[in-house]
Amino acid sequence: MPRDNMASRVQKIARQARLTFRKNGSSSQASNSKTFADNVNKLTALLSEIRAEDLNVIPRAAGSFPAPVSVPQNPPVTYMHICETDSFSMGVFLLKSGACIPLHDHPGMNGLLKVLYGRLRISGFDKLDSGGAKKEPAAPLLQQLDPQLLPYQKDALRRALLRSVGEFDESSGPCLLGPYRENLHQINAVDGPAAFLDILAPPYDPDHGRDCHYYRLLQPAAGSELQAGQEEGSVPREVWLLEIPQPADFWCGGEPYLGPRVSL
Repeated sequence: MPRDNMASRVQKIARQARLTFRKNGSSSQASNSKTFADNVNKLTALLSEIRAEDLNVIPRAAGSFPAPVSVPQNPPVTYMHICETDSFSMGVFLLKSGACIPLHDHPGMNGLLKVLYGRLRISGFDKLDSGGAKKEPAAPLLQQLDPQLLPYQKDALRRALLRSVGEFDESSGPCLLGPYRENLHQINAVDGPAAFLDILAPPYDPDHGRDCHYYRLLQPAAGSELQAGQEEGSVPREVWLLEIPQPADFWCGGEPYLGPRVSL
């Protein structure tokens, strides 16, 4: 049974998150400080201990997916809100069998993710600026990507580094993302439903430049200079992303959080 008191694991995690990100976890100065690093390590250790039963989250049975997009009452992903302050937010994402949270970013934010049940495949990307990237190929770039893009789409192209691809379950340690390193990720449920505890610092806030953007990973066209310049399947490797609207087959519903109350 979950412990509904000040000593609950989720309460300890919330307190440590507030301490860790109290000066805004997105600042590079904070991210480089020893105190910040020590606090992140403490938060990571606490997250490593959390289990689904601590949050009164009951693993879902596997079911058919995807549900028709015409049925908004059956979203592929749902979210349980636990708490939020100006410095961080915390909640649980629940993915149906076969569901995917599309590739997206977390502008200027830190994040921690801990699987509660099921198995997730997570692909992490660094967004690269022009100063940290290779020169653009001599042949027109749009002709070297698959599918081939139209001229107006060039402004939506983003250079990135596919840094990691891995699978995680409840026995795995937390996954971390930073303002630069692995700030973009895609999350897929593997072989059944899955859920994870999620902390973002600071929370998304479009009014302060922290809106969520979605991307599609583009492949190099067969025989192109881009394809010749990379080893297939290698990680890390430089890639191209196309910024896109939120995919039509993805939406996130809400459901109540029934675990121990968090007081901040």
